[in-house]
Amino acid sequence: MINIPETENQYIEFKTQQVSSKNLAEEIVAFANAEGGEIWLGVGDDRKITGLSRSFEEDIMNIGRTGVIPPINLHYQENIFEKQRVARITIPKGVDRPYYTSQNRYYIRVGSTKRIASREELILLFQASGLFHYDLIELNSVSEKNLNYSEMADYFTRYQIHFTEESESEKRRLLQASNILGKQACTTVGGLLIFGIAPERSLPQAGITFAHFKGNEINGDLRDKKFLGGNLPRQVDNTLAAIKANLPIASTLQGTKRIEAPHYSDKIFRELLVNACVHRNYSITGSQIRVFLFQDRIEFISPGRLPNTVSVEKLIVGTSYARNPLLVRFMENLGYMDKLGRGLPMVYREAKELNRNIDFIDEGESFRVILGL
Repeated sequence: MINIPETENQYIEFKTQQVSSKNLAEEIVAFANAEGGEIWLGVGDDRKITGLSRSFEEDIMNIGRTGVIPPINLHYQENIFEKQRVARITIPKGVDRPYYTSQNRYYIRVGSTKRIASREELILLFQASGLFHYDLIELNSVSEKNLNYSEMADYFTRYQIHFTEESESEKRRLLQASNILGKQACTTVGGLLIFGIAPERSLPQAGITFAHFKGNEINGDLRDKKFLGGNLPRQVDNTLAAIKANLPIASTLQGTKRIEAPHYSDKIFRELLVNACVHRNYSITGSQIRVFLFQDRIEFISPGRLPNTVSVEKLIVGTSYARNPLLVRFMENLGYMDKLGRGLPMVYREAKELNRNIDFIDEGESFRVILGL
């Protein structure tokens, strides 16, 4: 038996039949841009049943088709409560986000209310849809003086281009053609993250925090803590070194010979670090990548959820995605990534072969990989 929810919350909204089509469209957009939800039509804010004088199914379907852009499929179901008609309108989590109203307003759900999305929230919505790539943004206050010319020269040498011997105008053309610099000759986010001398100076969210805890709880004593900055290749290499230095490998004695127990190969940790660095959401400014080592597990926490069309199930079988296509291209060319999207399936397979637990968790504002030790 279906019961009316106890209260409004992130997933539930009550409305009487006097609600306007405009307001309903706004509520639907807010739910679709979040995790989906339900609108109970014929119920007041105090949960008092006010009922419906007629069916509103056609009205609701029209709002889904014409009042919400892009159109969204809604589910309408009527039930009788206290001898009065009440409709439950189910809004799915949108697969074509971001959604907006016919008045060109973008709404999001915050707790039990809706509000117009801020600029930062709009960036997150467009990134999730793949319509906008933050790594291609030009940083107006960051010039090419913040880039490591030696590392850029090594990169171009791979393509038989002698960067240091080129004229200044040709160097500028090469950097802009590669999206290391933008149209205004300032460094792009991706260019700074790959070739920057110290990207964290201009992008405080860049970098990896590594922490080794005693025991299995985050409130346990710290054995080691480090911040690993620099460009992405350096972040990956230095964090991998920190993991190896802190990760104990069990062993047994067979006669006079010490035999190491089966354990993860370095490429597993490297893959998870590269995945976190390349696919994190760099528009989330208040959070860095975190790697937490416990006695029974290691966690890789990357700011930003998976994009709209990607699920945890798809990742395990090799579905690839590129929130930051410029970073992906550079890291592939530098030999840090598999161009065939085999990284996470390889991690999953090795964990299972070692009979260890592995969890991919996409919730809140982060993507987390938990690898059992």
